[in-house]
Amino acid sequence: MSEGPKKTKYSATRKLLLKSKLLKKAVAMLVAERDEQRCAIERAVNQSFPPLQVSGLSSQELQELCRDLHHKMDVVDEARYDMEVRVAKTDNEIQSLTQRVTELKGIKRPNLKRVKKTADDMLGAYNDPSKLKKADFKVNLKTVERKKEDEKREEVTDWRKNVEAMSGMEGRKKLFNAGQ
Repeated sequence: MSEGPKKTKYSATRKLLLKSKLLKKAVAMLVAERDEQRCAIERAVNQSFPPLQVSGLSSQELQELCRDLHHKMDVVDEARYDMEVRVAKTDNEIQSLTQRVTELKGIKRPNLKRVKKTADDMLGAYNDPSKLKKADFKVNLKTVERKKEDEKREEVTDWRKNVEAMSGMEGRKKLFNAGQ
């Protein structure tokens, strides 16, 4: 089979037409979904809170209705406060748990490989000094640090000489000749 460029089934104009139709359909579906949500909210509100009929009520009955409404508002406020406290408490718990998880993930113990050695091998290594290898890591580090310090000292003394040597036209000639 040849691996040349694949031909598409649809032309560019056909693709554009299909894309525009899909977008129109998506917009129509979004509008219908929003309308459905609004209707559902209105139905829930109307079921929970029927419309008040205050016409034809005496002042005593209106005062009683106001007291009942205030009592209902207090109950709803208490429930809302309790929910907020519960949410805050669960948020704090979630935050502490995620912090614990990140702490536990941060400490990863590597998988250790099992080394099979017999007791004789281990005792022989301790008794025979040729098998013991001593690593002097600090000595190597000190030599590296000394080298770096020596280089810094050389640089400090060199720059003063370089400034005097490179000043004027002679220094520019040296730089020009060094670049070629």
